[in-house]
Amino acid sequence: MIKIMIVDDHKMFRNGIKLMIEAEKVGKVIAEAENGKQFLDLLKNHEPDMVLMDIDMPIMGGIEATEKAIAEYPDLKILALSMFGDEKFYSKMLSAGAKGFLLKKSGMSELFKGIEEIAKGESYFSNELLRKMIINLENSTQKSTNLENIIKFTDREMEILQLLCKGKSTNEIAKLISLSPKTIDSYRSKLISKTNTKNTVSLVIYAIKNELIKF
Repeated sequence: MIKIMIVDDHKMFRNGIKLMIEAEKVGKVIAEAENGKQFLDLLKNHEPDMVLMDIDMPIMGGIEATEKAIAEYPDLKILALSMFGDEKFYSKMLSAGAKGFLLKKSGMSELFKGIEEIAKGESYFSNELLRKMIINLENSTQKSTNLENIIKFTDREMEILQLLCKGKSTNEIAKLISLSPKTIDSYRSKLISKTNTKNTVSLVIYAIKNELIKF
């Protein structure tokens, strides 16, 4: 069972998430923290498989806490949780080492899917948040450079990139296009290398900013 730590400054939110996670047997909540500093202190005595991390918290926020935790525990899996108003922090959260992000208004089924995918080594991100990012980019006065003509992608790479941008997991993509999960992972690694990104989530953000995919 996945060992989970919840970091959020709202006790009612933590209690609700813990209740649902354990009721559905998605994982076991082994510790809770109300800010980043308390989280880092708890990490000294707990070994979670995953952390559900709020971004905006008093004393120490999620970005700083994630940076410090990943520096000390590089394999720690962190899923960022936040509200719509925090979108300017998402890229910083990912750069800090988070494996994905999810809107707090998302349903429990999406939260459970995010936990399961990240536990398997995947990345996960809210489709609703990605769509909001697209709208913001379209409304921005600063246009992104379209790099499709600079970096050459094969048709298969573009197909897989499109599916990754829709939030599909390796296994889901493998079934959809009749390839093995190992082959999909290989394509994903090539895409990350080609675009000089760090992980699947940053690859998706790159694709959106450079208008490589269409929703």
